[in-house]
Amino acid sequence: MSFVTHLECSETGKKYEAGKLYNLSEAGKPLLVRYDLKALAKTLSKEELASRHYGLWRYREFLPVEKDENCITLGEVISPIIRVPRILKKIGASGELIVKDESRQPTSSFKARGLGLAVSMAKEFGVKHVAIPTNGNAGGALAAYATRAGLKATVLCPDDTPEVNVNEAAFVGAHVFRVNGYINHCGEIVAEGRDKVGWFDVSTMKEPYRVEGKKTLGIELAEQLGWELPDAIIFPTGGGTMPIGVWKAFDELEEMGWIGPKRPKMIVAQAAGCAPIVEAWEEGAEKARKWEEAHTKAAGIRVPAAIADFLILRTIRESGGFALAIPEEEIFDTWREVAREEGLLLCPEGAAAFAAYKTALRDGRIAPGSRVMMFSCATGLKYPMEAKTSYIDRTKPIDYSVFG
Repeated sequence: MSFVTHLECSETGKKYEAGKLYNLSEAGKPLLVRYDLKALAKTLSKEELASRHYGLWRYREFLPVEKDENCITLGEVISPIIRVPRILKKIGASGELIVKDESRQPTSSFKARGLGLAVSMAKEFGVKHVAIPTNGNAGGALAAYATRAGLKATVLCPDDTPEVNVNEAAFVGAHVFRVNGYINHCGEIVAEGRDKVGWFDVSTMKEPYRVEGKKTLGIELAEQLGWELPDAIIFPTGGGTMPIGVWKAFDELEEMGWIGPKRPKMIVAQAAGCAPIVEAWEEGAEKARKWEEAHTKAAGIRVPAAIADFLILRTIRESGGFALAIPEEEIFDTWREVAREEGLLLCPEGAAAFAAYKTALRDGRIAPGSRVMMFSCATGLKYPMEAKTSYIDRTKPIDYSVFG
């Protein structure tokens, strides 16, 4: 059973009839799904939810899919929350930092949540062909879920997209094209191809359902923390579905009476080489300018222009949060530091969030003793790592002092 009542333009508030296939609103802005939350609260309790098997579809009532056969799954999980006491002691932090590790999802990234929902709804609406621009992980997730659903998938990515992401998307069935440009150039081709090819555009925030998949992160972390939200949450941010979806989850949970009005500060972390949201937040602007000559090896946050920029900025401001740009060297130094201190292999985007935590702690924007959660979006195994190994020739005498 779906509790969807309608869709709503995120800028104008205009309502759109549910049960129809949409991309953007008439105003060219993202559409958000709205629910009868009072009816939902009468149907589902926290106790009933706690008794269910793990996985994204345990939140079925919070999601828009009508028919069971359209709930496409590859075995999504409740991702673990991991504490990092050793590194906190090293940096002199008195509070608590919790890492929510989304590398455990199918295709090894949080993109499984959003694309799983988008593909499920595409199948429900009878779509046969889906297309996406991507810097990496979204392409693999779309390809996998589209193949699972029996849909055709086309993936367009910048020509410097990590090889493992390109190969992953192609290997699980997508038709993959490299493009000599940024993700926004790929997005322009996808948009133009809607009429010429007939595919459905599942670009970030250009359809209403990827954000619903990311919304499950907000419900899930609230449940994991006993329905008590942390003092702050740090999001590595490109297109922004994660902070927007998590904030939407908190709004819905409060309206249902499952949480109170307390909200965490929503903190956005971007790379200094591509920080349009940080620039707009610092200037007090409502929208972000396109970032020229974007560069960072943390590919997932290399998004020069986000269509939902105003929603990301609104979320930051409503929560009393802020945005930070992290230098490239600091991102990758932090990536190595967390791996060597805690044995936790973040993705570089997650390392940017961790570096933002350290910066905000130093400058006082995160108070001592605060309980902070951050997201690591994907496995670090999809990124090039330094190879620091040694060699033993077993046919010669072995110098065992090298093992000391």
